Order: sequence, then structure tokens, then C-alpha cells
Amino acid sequence: MSTFPCSADVLPASVPLLSLPDVAKNLGVVVTRVHQMLRDNQLLAVRRDRVVGIPEIFFDETGAVLKSLPGLITVMRDAKYTDEEILEWIFTDDDTLPGKPVEALHGPLAREVLRRAAADPF
Repeated sequence: MSTFPCSADVLPASVPLLSLPDVAKNLGVVVTRVHQMLRDNQLLAVRRDRVVGIPEIFFDETGAVLKSLPGLITVMRDAKYTDEEILEWIFTDDDTLPGKPVEALHGPLAREVLRRAAADPF
């Protein structure tokens, strides 16, 4: 069994996380498929209190992965950002959006978030 990537918890404590079994249930897949999604850079996970979780905000109202999230992760990884740096950036307030980039992924500003990530987020 191969491992999957998991970051240190750089998120605010107020960010709710879903366990990997909960994510699998919501997506209607087996938990090993969630592991593969993490390996394929479609999602990011953190370890909080010895439990691996995925931020709940990474999913839309139907429980599906946000459409723009895998592309955002890929763009930032291609620019050599670590998972922790990606998480810090997408959860940092940006008054010009307004809000956090991860919140903007839920609406019409998703393309703007991807553009900014490609242009050098930090």
C-alpha cells in the first residue's frame, strides 16, 4: 500500500476538516480513491490532532470537489510551491477578492484566483 501526501496543519483552527472516510462517503467512492486523489494533486490534506482531514470548503454544496481546485493546486505545484504554502495562500484574506482565495473558488472569481496563482501568488 502506497502512502498519500499530507501536510502539517497550517490552517486556522476554525477551518473545519472532513475525515478521509467522510470524504469518500460524500463522493460515493472507496477511501483508497480519496488517497489516489491526494496523490494526483486533486486535493490537499492536513494532519490535525493525529487525524488526516481535508478542508470542508474544498467541496461544493453537492459534495463534489470544487471544479477549479485541482487546477489551482497544479498551477501552484508547477511553480514549486509546497503544499503548506499553497494552503497558506488560499486561506489568507485578500481584500481585493474580497475574502480568501478558497472562498472565491465557490463563485465567479474562481478564474481570477487561478490567474493570480499563475502570476505568482506570493
